[in-house]
This record gives sequence, C-alpha cells and structure tokens, in this order.
Amino acid sequence: MRKIDLCLNSEGAEVILATSSDEKHPPENMIDGNPETFWTTTGMFPQEFIICFHKHVRIERLVIQSYFVRTLRIEKSTSKEPVDFEPWIERDLVHTEGQLQNEEIMTRDGHATYLRFIIISAFDHFASVHSVSAEGLAVSNLS
Repeated sequence: MRKIDLCLNSEGAEVILATSSDEKHPPENMIDGNPETFWTTTGMFPQEFIICFHKHVRIERLVIQSYFVRTLRIEKSTSKEPVDFEPWIERDLVHTEGQLQNEEIMTRDGHATYLRFIIISAFDHFASVHSVSAEGLAVSNLS
C-alpha cells in the first residue's frame, strides 16, 4: 500500500467544523492542495477545525503550514461520529517573520477517523492555516 496525503479533499477528506469562516478564505482551503489558498481565523482564541477522513486511517507524519500560530493542540478520534476526542499532540510553534511556519510532526499511534486542530494562541490577532497534510495509509472504510 502506498502512503498518501490523507487530508486532501481529493482523497475524500472534509473540514466538517471550523469556529470561524471568511468567505474569501474558507476552511476548505486548508485541504485543497493549493499552496496559494488558506483559512484565516477571525480573531479571539482558541479557534478550531475538525477534519473528517470518512475512513479509518493510520497517520505517520503531519505537516502544518501556517502564519502566526503560537500553540497548537491536535486531538484524534476513532469513532464513527466526531466525538470522544483524545489528546494526541501539542506544540508551541516558532514565530517566523515573513514566511510560513512549516511544522512537521512524526506521529505515533496515528489511528484516526477525525482530527481536531485547536489553535490555543497566536502571535497576532489573527492566524492562518495554509495546508494540513497527513501522510499515511487508509486502513479500512467506516462500516
């Protein structure tokens, strides 16, 4: 089985919740595969979004490209519905003036059907997420 980017909407992933939305920068931009598009928060923190894979997956590596994100928590669920999230990863990101933050995370125990990303704090009043990539394998369909 080949490893794929499980977060791409072309692979069936979907952003099913985002706590803020700007019509010019909707949450779907994070998983469209286009490096020029992004999702932006509308101020106030925490902000969060949930990605649904519509199947059971095993994630081996995450890459998040963003601006101004200070603290990021990632929770995962293996349920058929977006419930029972468990803490998985929490990171303090480095502020990068004038360039994207490129956070690469090698993961353990990466079995999930949903991921919840919580931007706990930011370096500015707004933050943006340009892409979320989850390299791994589709394990089975939801049944």
